Amino acid sequence: MAGSSKGESRAGVPLTNLDESLFDGAGASKRDLVEYLDAVRDLILPELEDRPLSVIRVHRGQEAFMQKNAPKCTPDWVPTVELWAEASKREVSYALCNDRRTLLWFANQRAVEYHPTLTRVERPDRATHLVLDLDPPEDDAFAKVVAVAHLVRQALDDVGLHGAVKTSGAKGLHVFVPVDDALPLEDSAAVTRAIATRAANLDSAIATTAFIKEDREGKVFVDSTRVAGATVVSAYSPRVRPGVPVSFPLEWDELEQVTPGEFTVHTASDRLRGRTPWAERMADRQSVSAELVEEGHDIPVARVQAMHEGKRRARARRQRN
Repeated sequence: MAGSSKGESRAGVPLTNLDESLFDGAGASKRDLVEYLDAVRDLILPELEDRPLSVIRVHRGQEAFMQKNAPKCTPDWVPTVELWAEASKREVSYALCNDRRTLLWFANQRAVEYHPTLTRVERPDRATHLVLDLDPPEDDAFAKVVAVAHLVRQALDDVGLHGAVKTSGAKGLHVFVPVDDALPLEDSAAVTRAIATRAANLDSAIATTAFIKEDREGKVFVDSTRVAGATVVSAYSPRVRPGVPVSFPLEWDELEQVTPGEFTVHTASDRLRGRTPWAERMADRQSVSAELVEEGHDIPVARVQAMHEGKRRARARRQRN
């Protein structure tokens, strides 16, 4: 019963209502979340450390929501950093999850998903990784995503770069490419566009960079918009989905043998034993050629292009009517 978990604590953090369901359809309790995150703390904390953190929480009986601002109940031992949020035109106080105690506190707050920025607090003007987010056209199209992931790998090889791959914890894959701090954010965004375009051009029958869904024609979307101040779900983070799947690091040669749903808060910690940690799969931070930067700047920004195209189509519909 929920009351049986009152009074528990771990690492000095009070834990409450551990035996309640995490959310409708989770098939897991809050205790399962706490146990999983504590079991993988030495793996997930390096991915979160000194990165402004947004989390997705689920209050009992309510819809999941993303929390960027650290709440008023945040303990004074949780470090925070103030950053300007351009979208909301305000300062946001982001928490930093740098230690076990903070991770357990977040878990007790029913924070299921962990979305750090691609920048670190000491260099907010530099992304540490480029990210290609591969999104299938439908839930059962993981084989297509795998095929496109190999296109991305080929596109990276063609320009002398190397990346690592993980499940998104949802239905797709993320390819992370570590880069050095020579690239301003707008240049790292340009390079991400260049790689995405190169990958899609390798086989345009299965891959696309079309931002508007209706233009994708059943192809896998190679999303190049996870850039600048964007967040990406961390390796090892659970997701607010039935079964509570986990974003799980993979080897390139095992992509065809797995499905995203097999890695959950119930199974992932055992599956991680003896595997190379995500951070160690990364190449050393890599330099990017000026030619690739220039190539990317010649490619329109997907969101901006989609916005203009949406306006054009709306005008055309009004004229027809």
